[in-house]
Amino acid sequence: MHTLIIAEAGPNHNGDIIIAKKLIDVATASGADVVKFQTFKTDKVVTANAIKANYQVANTGSNESQAEMLKKLELSIEFHQELIAHCKERNIIFMSAPFDLESIDLLCKFGLETIKIPSGEITNLPYLRKLGALKKRLIMSTGMAEMDEVRAALNILIESGTPKDDIVILHCHTDYPTAMEDVNLRAMCTMRDVLGVQVGYSDHTLGIEVPVAAVALGARVIEKHFTLDRSMSGPDHKASLEPHELKAMVAAIRNIEKALGDGVKRPTVVEREIMAIARKSIIAERDIQAGEVFTQENVTTKRPGTGLSPMAWDKVIGKIATRNFTKDEMITL
Repeated sequence: MHTLIIAEAGPNHNGDIIIAKKLIDVATASGADVVKFQTFKTDKVVTANAIKANYQVANTGSNESQAEMLKKLELSIEFHQELIAHCKERNIIFMSAPFDLESIDLLCKFGLETIKIPSGEITNLPYLRKLGALKKRLIMSTGMAEMDEVRAALNILIESGTPKDDIVILHCHTDYPTAMEDVNLRAMCTMRDVLGVQVGYSDHTLGIEVPVAAVALGARVIEKHFTLDRSMSGPDHKASLEPHELKAMVAAIRNIEKALGDGVKRPTVVEREIMAIARKSIIAERDIQAGEVFTQENVTTKRPGTGLSPMAWDKVIGKIATRNFTKDEMITL
C-alpha cells in the first residue's frame, strides 16, 4: 500500500514566487508525492467585510480584513504556470484547491487530474456539482462537518458524475494548530465504514505522530502543511512543519507502510532461521534406560528446537523408551 502524501504549501508562499519554488524543492526533497497550493479569486471567495478566523487574527493581526489578507496570497495565471513548470522539473505532482467556480475552470485548463476540495466548500452545492460533473479524481476535506453533511456532499459528487472509487474523504479538524483532544482520528475509520469510501487525513496538529497514526489506521492520503520557517509571517506558518520535520514525517509513514505488511500471519525467512534457536524440544531430564516409561519427572523441554516439538508432549508421556537416553539428549519415539 502506498499512501499519497500531500505536502500542503497552501498560502505559505506569502505571494512570493521564489518562496513558492523553494517550497516545491523542500516537498520534493522530503519524498512527498504531491505539493499543493490554493487557487482563488478573493472577490469571489469573501465579502469585503468578512472577518478573519481567530487563528488568522492571532497569526496576522487584526489591522486588515480577511479579503485584504487573502488578496496578497492570490496566485495569478502566470504564477500557476511557473509553479507547474517547476514541479515538472522536480518530478513532483502539482495540486491545488480551488475556492470558487472560476478557479475550478482555471485548474481544469492546466490539466490537473486530481482536485482537492477544501473543508469550507463541503456545503457549497453549485461548487460540488461543478466539480462532480468533471469526473476527475477528487479529494475532499471534511473539517467542521457532521456525518450527514459529509454524506450529502459525497452523494452530490456521485450524482453529478464522479464514481465513488475516484473520491477520497479526508478527516480533518479546522483549527491551526489542532489540539490533540480535538483530533478524533477514529472518525476517519467511521467515515470509511459507514460511507464505504476511501479515506485519509488532513492534519493541522503540531508534530508528525497523528498523520503517522492515521496511516496505521488505514489512511490512503495524508495532507500536512509545511513551511520554510515557522517564524515567517502569514496565517498558516505557525501550524506547519519545517523542512526537516516534513522529511521525518514522510520517512515515518513509509516505514509504517512497510510495517503494516499484507496481513497474513506467518513467520518470515529470518524468523524461520531463529526458530531452531528460540523454540524448544522434548529433552531427557536425566539418564533414561531402555524400557523406562517417559514421565513428567524424566523428560522436560529445552532449547534448541531441532527435535520433537513440545506440542507432542501428550504423545510422549506414558510411552516406553525403546533405547537409552542420556541427560539433555533429545527424545525420539
